[in-house]
Amino acid sequence: MLKCERTSVMNIENAIRGARNPMNSWDRMDSEYNEEGEYILGPNDLGLARRLRKAGSDHRKFIRQIFVSVDVTAPIYWWKEYDTYKVSTVANSTSTMHKMHSKPFDMDDFSHDHMTEGTLAFMGSVVEELEKIRLRYIETKNKEDWYDMIQLLPSSYNQMRTCTLNYETLINIYFARKSHKLQEWHTFCSWIESLPYAKELILAEEE
Repeated sequence: MLKCERTSVMNIENAIRGARNPMNSWDRMDSEYNEEGEYILGPNDLGLARRLRKAGSDHRKFIRQIFVSVDVTAPIYWWKEYDTYKVSTVANSTSTMHKMHSKPFDMDDFSHDHMTEGTLAFMGSVVEELEKIRLRYIETKNKEDWYDMIQLLPSSYNQMRTCTLNYETLINIYFARKSHKLQEWHTFCSWIESLPYAKELILAEEE
């Protein structure tokens, strides 16, 4: 299970203006904001953006200045793979260490959408045991109970992080992970495809 929520894409205007700096071609800028406040690339700017994107990373530096913020909820086993991408990413996560015991454990706290029936039943017993330990810890504040929760917690536990990335990083992620065996990566790549001008600037698809 993976969810992407509260997506914001920022700085397209400044990025495309900077892309014109090397040739002092600002007079050819033809982009503008629409009534919804979205920055819409005109034919000249979009054409330049396409050409620079396809020319390689040295020429498409401007897309590093297109920033994305998104809240991603995903299981810990997915976050361990996501953490490969340390360049040009920032993330603030909900705290497992400090807040894990603050609410009852429930099956919906865990990704279990691909579990078989027998494993799902076993997972239910794990969740029940975690809840017993949590209640005991709340009552006693015994550190042994706290460690029991931390060390028993399955990697399917869902965590939410507010992530900041840029379009260059999303290119790297998309082409490295779009065929991955984890369904969560397919969901994440579908989210990438939904971003403004993803077809032109990330996927580099032909018109």
